[in-house]
Amino acid sequence: MEHLEPKKKILIMLAIMSAMLFAALNQTIVGTALPTIISELGGIEYYSWVFTIFMLTSSVTAILVGKLSDMYGRKPFILIGIGVFTAGSFLNGLSTSIIELIAFRGIQGLGAGMIMSTSFTAVGDLFAPRERGRWQGLMGGIFGLASVFGPTLGGWIVDNAEWHWVFWVFLPFGLVAFLMIWRLFPSQTIKEKKKVDYLGSIMLSLTIIPLLLAFTWGGNDFEWVSFQIIGLFSVTAAALILFIMIEKRAANPVLPLHLFKNQIFTLSNAIGFILGAGMFGAIMYMPFFIQGVIGTSATKSGFVMMPMTLSMVFASAIGGQIITKTGKYKLIALIGLFVMGSGLASLSMMGTDTTNTTAVINMIIVGLGLGLSFPVFTLTVQNAVQHQYLGVATAATQLFRQIGGTVGVAIMGTVMNNSMSTRMNQELSKLKGNSDLEALPPEAAAQLQTLQSPQSLMDGEKLQEIQASLPNEMQAVFVKTIEIVRESLSYSLTNVFLIGAFVLFSGFLLTFFLKEIPLRMTNKDEPENEIQSGQESQSVKA
Repeated sequence: MEHLEPKKKILIMLAIMSAMLFAALNQTIVGTALPTIISELGGIEYYSWVFTIFMLTSSVTAILVGKLSDMYGRKPFILIGIGVFTAGSFLNGLSTSIIELIAFRGIQGLGAGMIMSTSFTAVGDLFAPRERGRWQGLMGGIFGLASVFGPTLGGWIVDNAEWHWVFWVFLPFGLVAFLMIWRLFPSQTIKEKKKVDYLGSIMLSLTIIPLLLAFTWGGNDFEWVSFQIIGLFSVTAAALILFIMIEKRAANPVLPLHLFKNQIFTLSNAIGFILGAGMFGAIMYMPFFIQGVIGTSATKSGFVMMPMTLSMVFASAIGGQIITKTGKYKLIALIGLFVMGSGLASLSMMGTDTTNTTAVINMIIVGLGLGLSFPVFTLTVQNAVQHQYLGVATAATQLFRQIGGTVGVAIMGTVMNNSMSTRMNQELSKLKGNSDLEALPPEAAAQLQTLQSPQSLMDGEKLQEIQASLPNEMQAVFVKTIEIVRESLSYSLTNVFLIGAFVLFSGFLLTFFLKEIPLRMTNKDEPENEIQSGQESQSVKA
């Protein structure tokens, strides 16, 4: 495919990027619309499953399709992915209950996993490693654009139209992308029919799903030392052992273990795991600071977060161009991780007196670092493996990044909760002797108790309503309580950002050990880049 005419390559890339934008927008548009959807469908106790089921199905599908696309070509799977995702989106709009919505989101996830896995791999089919930088930089920017426009559009739709259109508004994009890829994307001739590793696929799924569930539920739905979480980790460990045993004997393993003997493959995925943890940590917890600590409204907080995303898109595009022009990627990765880590360190120095301007500047730093480093490690992996393993190797980088994000959010969430609880207890103990507090009637004391949650700070208008409804003798206690909650939330989030900074700097240090080999000018395998059992780390030269 790399020998196609440049014009046709560009048209194919536009089709692939349209498919990715279609999938990314449908992911990001749901967040702001979901509260309205839940209010109509009911089932708020299953709220988190709308996101969890999508994560599980997309993560498992991506790694499995990565291998299948190496065997049967990318075209069938990207077309199936678009079709499944489109069907899931349409069905989501027809949901009449939360259970239906969750089931259809699972279908969406299956399609999204296929689209994401095959899209990034297709870049490797179309372009030699030396040319991929600019395109992967642009594709990384797709996610940034989706995270800017998706939530804003989702909020606008539920405010001005039926919520069903959240899932239907982009269906024409899916149809256009499907037709373009059907017409333009070359089909691959299957040279040799290979046996599908069904048993290995099952064991890999049984390794991934409990692991992601354990880190999603741990510290939230269940205690970390609960029977449920320990049980999930046990299932993961047992499935992983069986998976390794099966893959060693499989004729055509779903995830060839000898890839991990490649130092570049293994180290790149380890850094990708770290990058995922830092990236999702910043994105997930920054809104808490903007809304809860600074006091910005939910609507305005989206605009405060926007510069970070735009800076990520800008840096991703520029970094990709530099890599393509110079053929060097290690320095870009080092700069990106250092800048992002520095940005998180700056976030950790913020407090209750921080302004939106300061927060925006710090987030721009994070976005620039993220944009520079995000596309690099997919490129390093693709450049270091044989072309026959391109699909599974690319899917592996996405899987490790996804797992890193899940683990990072879980650990940082536990840190936030524990830090806030400790600080709250310290500060509230000082109020025990307060005569105004002791004189409050039980109903008023219970109302103040509900304010001792970070969620209470997320809705400024509701806080004002509560304050206006309280008698004069409670005003001072109310103000003091909110001050304590806000300070405690600030303290806990600065701990989260500081841990994120340390995590990113560990990735920065690991990158020094990443061997930089020349980016190939062709997709034809060269001897020094071939994967041979037990010999890759010795054959690759720095």
